[in-house]
Amino acid sequence: MKSTNHLRIAVDGESGSGKSYASKIIGKKYKCYILNSGLAYRYSSYLILKHNPKKIIPFLKKKFKNLNYKKLIRINLHSEKISKHVASLATIKSVRLIIKSWQRKIVLQNNRILVEGRDSATVILKKKPKFDIAFYFDCSVKKSAYRRYIDLKKKIPYKKVLQNLRIRRQKDRTRKHSALKKHKKAVLIRSDLLSKQKMIQKMTREIDKL
Repeated sequence: MKSTNHLRIAVDGESGSGKSYASKIIGKKYKCYILNSGLAYRYSSYLILKHNPKKIIPFLKKKFKNLNYKKLIRINLHSEKISKHVASLATIKSVRLIIKSWQRKIVLQNNRILVEGRDSATVILKKKPKFDIAFYFDCSVKKSAYRRYIDLKKKIPYKKVLQNLRIRRQKDRTRKHSALKKHKKAVLIRSDLLSKQKMIQKMTREIDKL
């Protein structure tokens, strides 16, 4: 890998595909600021469920105006209630525009950054600045659901987790704005076929080619 102060990594993929785990390892390895773009949507759902605003757009604009990203990572945003709500919220164009603007500010403030989500390569790091390398994580829905089931400490039946995940994936792939899709230049990571070690090794090899 060439010596440079600039490194922008995009990591996209299905819910429960292992991209968050890999992003933490790779981000730390290459000393990148890690931005989990999905947390912003989960935080939006968390706020709406908590405050029940009459008009969500003005409400979210105000909340995201000077939001510190560190605030998001200190809150538990992975309940099934939030997961169910955010699947629909993320389809609203005006909501996505508010969050995209906030995300872009963070990207422009950091020369070395890893953005993890569902539209990192296709929207957030699509241009100016564009990603240096992109990865796309794919995993069978059953294996992803089992991982989520374990993450939730088996508090929710596996069949319910699987059902919710299938609904979420369908909405992610078919939503009108910023639908989940693999960027044509993204390196495919089949996380259901690779061990965690092999997954990290493959990503490292690709980044070191830069």
